[in-house]
Amino acid sequence: MINRFTITSTAVPETRPVIRITSYALAPGRALRQLFPRLMLLMLLTVVAMGTARALSVPDLAREFFPQANRVGEFEGDPLAAPVYRGDQLLGYVLRTTDVVRIPAYSGEPITLLVGFDLAGSITGLEIIKHAEPILVVGVSEQDLKHYADQYRGVSVLGKVKIGGAPREGYVTIDGITGATITAMVMNATVMRAVQKVAESRGSPAATREPAGGQEAAIHDATGMADGQPAPVWWLGASSEPFWVSVWRERAWQIAVLAVALFVLTLILLFQDWLTRRPRLLTYFRTGYLVFTLFFIGWYTLAQLSVIHVLTFINAILHQFSWEAFLVDPLIFILWAFVALTLLLWGRGVYCGWLCPFGALQELLHQLAQRLKIPAWNFPDVVHERLWAVKYVIFVALFGLSLQSIGYAAKAAEVEPFKTAIVLHFDRNGIYLAYALGLLAIAVFNRKFYCKYLCPLGAALAVPAPLRIFDWLRRRKECGRPCQICEKQCEVQAIRPTGEINPNECHYCLDCQVTYWDEVRCPPLAEKRRRREKSRQALDRIMVSQGNDTAATATGKEV
Repeated sequence: MINRFTITSTAVPETRPVIRITSYALAPGRALRQLFPRLMLLMLLTVVAMGTARALSVPDLAREFFPQANRVGEFEGDPLAAPVYRGDQLLGYVLRTTDVVRIPAYSGEPITLLVGFDLAGSITGLEIIKHAEPILVVGVSEQDLKHYADQYRGVSVLGKVKIGGAPREGYVTIDGITGATITAMVMNATVMRAVQKVAESRGSPAATREPAGGQEAAIHDATGMADGQPAPVWWLGASSEPFWVSVWRERAWQIAVLAVALFVLTLILLFQDWLTRRPRLLTYFRTGYLVFTLFFIGWYTLAQLSVIHVLTFINAILHQFSWEAFLVDPLIFILWAFVALTLLLWGRGVYCGWLCPFGALQELLHQLAQRLKIPAWNFPDVVHERLWAVKYVIFVALFGLSLQSIGYAAKAAEVEPFKTAIVLHFDRNGIYLAYALGLLAIAVFNRKFYCKYLCPLGAALAVPAPLRIFDWLRRRKECGRPCQICEKQCEVQAIRPTGEINPNECHYCLDCQVTYWDEVRCPPLAEKRRRREKSRQALDRIMVSQGNDTAATATGKEV
């Protein structure tokens, strides 16, 4: 049996399960001793739920695609496809897309769809029978998937299909899947390329309406390549345009905006000493950047990084690595490249403090709470230092689960509220919505509670944090001995009582650097300022005294 939502077998997929999953999530207010057992319970229930399903066979699905059919042949030929008959009359074919083309999806694995098309060259049905996409497991309803699949009925196998956007001449526009745009684009490319290859190989009448080189000519037109010209180097050895290249081309303006934003952030980091001496300007820059991160990177482009990306990358290295699997989402790829660079130069805090949409949402809520004079509350140091270890436990548990199945890990990674709060714009019900809203409510009183104590992505980024090349955050010899001002002001509690900044927990908000340059709040600077002012006052008195003596002398001479 094949689970509809995950890869559970290496056998050839022949069935379509219908699954109902009971979901669980961690309650943010639970005591530490309850958190880990509940996470383990979530993972166990996930595994059990994913193994129970009612299945329909390929012949049953074929009869749904061809209601008049009474016989389905074996998968045969090159590429593989199964003929569908009514008696001895051939009605069309059904095919499994991964038997024909294999385009990596968001999870790094291809999506297997069963597709039927008739002799007239029209698609008669489409069904997802195997995938490892987290967003399709939890977050997309059966109705949404059915609506997406039903739109392909009647589409020509040689038609040009685009996902969403404005209508375009010569193209069929279909609705995408909310929160799963890249996945929908991958499925579209997979379906259309697969049916075109099978239709041409079987001599379908529709396949003869366009010259064999028509598709290649379209690629040449889109890329500006002349016939016989070598493929560009960025095709990574492919002889025809890879799917990810078209995705990057369609999202060119979003890539440009993100590139400019990352350049601005790099300037902020490089000139942080100049900026932190101007606290008001830094506040404007930081607040504006957090708003940009939340609305553009998060809610608009859905480029929220996840621990699943880390686990998928590790899984690819251990098994079969391919850059195409990671290039399929350009904004995610660019963000990860930037994060990798900043991990070496600045540490974990650049992403967590500036580029994480959910982190930005928590930070903005906390800032609003401070303006409304809502009191903040932090755990005592002894409790805090034990609580932040929880996120490392969660990450290790997810990593261990991913070694068995990345699909299982994706389900258990619902400990991240990112899908609910960012990708699906809070359009979820039940425990997922309550969990996300609960974490945000806690963040009002405890700055970035989730990031400090529960985030497995933060834990994953903290692992290589000690490898950073430079230490950009300035400290004085008096920090922690005896001065405790920065330690008390750091609301993420990343500064130890001894004065050292913990690079694994720092979110790079630069608040401590503002204090470092502040001649009023920083005791060593304040002492120097007072000495300077006393010296100036003494000099002023001397100057006044000398001026009075000079005036008195001049008056005596006149007399």
